[in-house]
Amino acid sequence: MNGYRGGFGGFNGGNLGALMKQAQKMQEEMGKIREEINNTEFTASAGGGMVETTMMGDRTLKSVKLKPEVVDPDDVEMLEDLIVASVNDCLTQISKLEKEKLPSANMGL
Repeated sequence: MNGYRGGFGGFNGGNLGALMKQAQKMQEEMGKIREEINNTEFTASAGGGMVETTMMGDRTLKSVKLKPEVVDPDDVEMLEDLIVASVNDCLTQISKLEKEKLPSANMGL
């Protein structure tokens, strides 16, 4: 005999079943981590605290807080830039946490 044990790629039915259960468990764990991240608030500020934004981990913008002195009708562009900077900081925080906690984010899956 040539030592062939059957199955796919050298896996017998039991090994494949165990592998599928392990994959399912990992998928469930990743789902829990994803839910935890989605329910986490991320807050960032710009302009020395003049603009503060809060986002949820699912990238939903929850709030924008502006100090009254940052609202200058003659310089709306600066306020827009500060808001963009603050939101982008929140997004960076979310991405960093995803890379730390979700292996698939590191593998490009």
